[in-house]
Amino acid sequence: MKKVKAPIPLPGVVRSSRDVPGGYRIDIELETEREHVPGILLVPDRPTLHENRCAAALLLHGFTSRKERMAEGIGRALLAYGVATVSIDLPMHGARGTGMEQVTRNPLQLIATWRLALSEVRCSLDYLTDLAAVDAQRLAIVGYSLGAYLAIVAAAEDARWRAVVLASGGDLPEETPFASLVRAVADPLRAVRRLAGRPLLMVNGRFDRTIKASQAERLFDAAGDPKEVHWYHGGHWPPQPAIDFGAQWLAERLSSGEWRLASG
Repeated sequence: MKKVKAPIPLPGVVRSSRDVPGGYRIDIELETEREHVPGILLVPDRPTLHENRCAAALLLHGFTSRKERMAEGIGRALLAYGVATVSIDLPMHGARGTGMEQVTRNPLQLIATWRLALSEVRCSLDYLTDLAAVDAQRLAIVGYSLGAYLAIVAAAEDARWRAVVLASGGDLPEETPFASLVRAVADPLRAVRRLAGRPLLMVNGRFDRTIKASQAERLFDAAGDPKEVHWYHGGHWPPQPAIDFGAQWLAERLSSGEWRLASG
């Protein structure tokens, strides 16, 4: 395999690198215990610096989506604020898109896939903390739809995530297949109560038919402070103004020191 040179020192495998407005896009592969996970790293050329390092966020996409949509949406918006991002393809999504139909029919395989995704989120966190250009004390997690469920559970399990943004996220639907089993493995209400004062933003559509407003309200009500909800008049995918609002909110929290208060 031909080695690709990146504009900054990086761990793992670098597939390609190019300039983009405001910084660099680097196609990477994260090395996990089971396989290489494809990802996109966006690094600002003029970051908001703390001791020559920038804040960073992990971006998690929705069901049947892929890393590119997150990188081109919230990733580009955060890049404009000097925040680096990593977007990854979740198991059976994007470049890893095989076996989805079989898993969704089998609850045990579904749980195994969920746990695999959580382990890859932890590997992504370790990757971000190892980046020389990133301030490991200013890391956030951003999840959309399915990614929002993963993000809130991952944040509950690891306090290194200093701020959380959930786009089109909420509680489980009232009629969830295998509800008791799913609640035992991934209960958003239980997870959100464990954020321990870290700032939370929820971005939700009033007319979302996938994650209904009532689901978002249940999750928001269960969360402690500081928390904020931003409603947009639309469906499941946030429009650009809502994405820009989330990017600005997150950049401000990671630069204002609010995360320091949350972490004690």
